[in-house]
Amino acid sequence: MSARLQVQPPRWLAMGVRDIAEVLALEQRVYPFPWTRGNFEDSLAAGNYAQVLRSEQGLLLGYLLALSGYDEMHLLNITVLPQQQGCGHARRMLDALAETCRERGFSQIWLEVRQSNAHARRVYARYGFAEVGLRRAYYPAEGGTREDAILMSLDLAGGVA
Repeated sequence: MSARLQVQPPRWLAMGVRDIAEVLALEQRVYPFPWTRGNFEDSLAAGNYAQVLRSEQGLLLGYLLALSGYDEMHLLNITVLPQQQGCGHARRMLDALAETCRERGFSQIWLEVRQSNAHARRVYARYGFAEVGLRRAYYPAEGGTREDAILMSLDLAGGVA
């Protein structure tokens, strides 16, 4: 009888100051205009929803930060380790965020995404987010220019996701 390998699901943990250096390194690796250490520190100090996704061995697979509103959540940052993209980690993090929102009685999740980020827009659309608006010149871009953001919303009351 051969033993079956038990693969543990990634762990979803509260992000703390102890995680910032590692999160920042991933942020800088993935984005051309990354958040700063101060952005992460301020987000934690403000009490924003901040979580990391770690493998059983402790490898940082991704992270998510969101800002609570009256009856909604605003997704500020979600990032997956490049070599782990396509493994369902973004969905896993969005599922956890949606569950937290439902527990808190929130009805919607909002986010902005770069207009040029077709991959992220597809991920969000597959999850059930709808494109509902445009924020002109929202993101910094190359050469001192600005890029528009697509505003997306997920209606949690409608049972999407």
